[in-house]
Amino acid sequence: GEEAPRLNPTPLLLILRDSRIIAAHLSCDWTRKQRAKPPQRSGAEAGVAAMCCLKPVLHILPIFLVIWSCAGFILTFIIAVERRDVVPFIPFISDTGTTPPESCVFGLMINISSFLGAFTIYVRYKILQTLNEANPLVKSRLNCIAFLFGILACLGMCIVANFQETALRGVHDIGALLAFGTGTVYLIFQAVISFKMLPLCNDRWAFGFRTLIAALSVIVFFPMIACYFVSGESNLKWDPMDKGYSSHVTSAFCEWIVAFCFNIFFLTYIKEFQKFTLHIKTELHPDFQNDVLTPILS
Repeated sequence: GEEAPRLNPTPLLLILRDSRIIAAHLSCDWTRKQRAKPPQRSGAEAGVAAMCCLKPVLHILPIFLVIWSCAGFILTFIIAVERRDVVPFIPFISDTGTTPPESCVFGLMINISSFLGAFTIYVRYKILQTLNEANPLVKSRLNCIAFLFGILACLGMCIVANFQETALRGVHDIGALLAFGTGTVYLIFQAVISFKMLPLCNDRWAFGFRTLIAALSVIVFFPMIACYFVSGESNLKWDPMDKGYSSHVTSAFCEWIVAFCFNIFFLTYIKEFQKFTLHIKTELHPDFQNDVLTPILS
């Protein structure tokens, strides 16, 4: 007889294809859920994981540094002017922290600022070191030299804070020269590093702004030093009729500009610090593992 009617294979193939798609979709969805499901951990492991998953807060460091430093400058200035220990028209920063009690406040706040500055410089050094391991755009020697100049600037700040101008002027002047001189060199190095790290670590706006701040610091640094030596002997209460008064005002004005250049420069680190987390790891030395793990017999 008659031929058996042929079945159209198209609907069957479509059904098979749709079933495979649905099965594949369910399988992928189940795999995603399994991957998303956190593994069961003990209480100690969960505590460690919570410690390791803290959000980055490094960007608070340069913010706090700038706020603390500016507060130290302004607070000691207000106290010194209120007590009439200095004239209100552009004294040197260190002049506002020479006479007690403002010298105590100045020493405390500047010492803390130098520590915060050193820590900020160290974090910047470690960030560049980490980026350079993945993409070596900057020589490690350049990063190390910039770090060294930054630490020397912080050391100079400590000397200025602890050796008042009226007590040991020679030591105070060395500290000031160290702080402002090596600090300015640090800004130059960081501007060069920012150019070399484009666009991996920073954008062109950050590079341009850092270059502008570094250039301004260099421009006012030399007249600050020259006018300081021209002004002659140190005097806390200058009078417009005094010899060397104009040189004193010029030097003091330049000093304030350089100091705030440093603070503004550190603010440019905020965006970069938001991308990193700093971990501190403590390990037991192999030579002392037996002493710690084995009970000590009395």
